[in-house]
Amino acid sequence: MGKWFPTVYDFFMKPLEKHRFKDIRSNLIAKAKGRVLEIGSGSGINLPHYQHCVEQVTAIDPNEQMLQRSAKFVRQGKVQVQLIKAEAEKLPFADNTFDTVVATLVFCTVADPQKAILEIKRVSKPGARILLFEHVKVHHPFWAKIQDILTPAWKKVCDGCHLNRNTLDYIKQADLSVLEFKNYYKGIFITVDCSYQPEVNKK
Repeated sequence: MGKWFPTVYDFFMKPLEKHRFKDIRSNLIAKAKGRVLEIGSGSGINLPHYQHCVEQVTAIDPNEQMLQRSAKFVRQGKVQVQLIKAEAEKLPFADNTFDTVVATLVFCTVADPQKAILEIKRVSKPGARILLFEHVKVHHPFWAKIQDILTPAWKKVCDGCHLNRNTLDYIKQADLSVLEFKNYYKGIFITVDCSYQPEVNKK
């Protein structure tokens, strides 16, 4: 991630966060319980949404500047938060550690989403909830083609963000049980509430 990107990210996202995304984040994160791992916590915008049913949040991000920006939310939050510099594809945690995993607007920039999901499964306890809020490739053929055309330039400007990533397909391929799925703004954004049930998936 470029040094300039963390500085401008919050500024450009503020209108969306204030008027559109706040309720989506709040409703999704309200489902988090126990020990929580947040993947790609960024500037910490999710941290104030965690409730008292959460024991601890371990928030990871590969960018040191983003972690520094999230410190203010750590102080404002209702639960204990640990910030760790780490990548989604190589999580520095033992197997079966977390009760909930949260990722919001993250998988568009993950270099290897399949590997990241495998790592999430590895560190999740059986029965863990995996809560995602992502922007994805739309189903409409015309707009999907536009996303494909824009993505190469968009990745350069927005630090590796893929406009056309089929995140839901990666989730399905990983054999996670989808409990609830919602789409927003004509399918550009989705939320997915998954459960990790290894004993079911092995049958």
